[in-house]
Amino acid sequence: MAEVHVIGQIVGASGFPDNSLFCKWGIHTGGAWKVLAGLREGQTQVDNPQNHETAYWSHPIDIHFATKGIQGWPKVHFQVWHQDSFGRNELYGYGFCHIPTSPGNHEIDCPTWRPSGSFLEGVSQCFLGGGPQLKNPDLVYSGAQRYKLHTVAMGKVHLRLGIILRNFDKFGIEC
Repeated sequence: MAEVHVIGQIVGASGFPDNSLFCKWGIHTGGAWKVLAGLREGQTQVDNPQNHETAYWSHPIDIHFATKGIQGWPKVHFQVWHQDSFGRNELYGYGFCHIPTSPGNHEIDCPTWRPSGSFLEGVSQCFLGGGPQLKNPDLVYSGAQRYKLHTVAMGKVHLRLGIILRNFDKFGIEC
């Protein structure tokens, strides 16, 4: 079987309205993909930069896949959360990007968005916190119904990934 090894890190995030951010992440693949080693999902620590607009996580990603074809190529998806001074967590954005198909080192900026609610939900969010969230987080990377969502652009998640491909030519798989 052909193999893909993804080694790198979630560097951090920038462009969000507040500091004190953390990120939940996961990697989604099609049915022909099998994880040989590594974790498919995780969560970073909270970073609260005092003088910077960028939260730094330097969270490692190291996952090794085997595949029979390129259909369902891996994509990494994110949920960026803000933790307030009372310890409450508020969703700040969703995002996803495809893992690069070419070997080598890649710097990726993944844009994020959040659902925009009604006027009353916005007022409630101002005073009570919280805000609209997706009932089905799979919409972030599936795209089937995503075009129906009303969203607001948020910040970016920064990735640094190294991609190693093995045996693609041996099994007749072309990227």
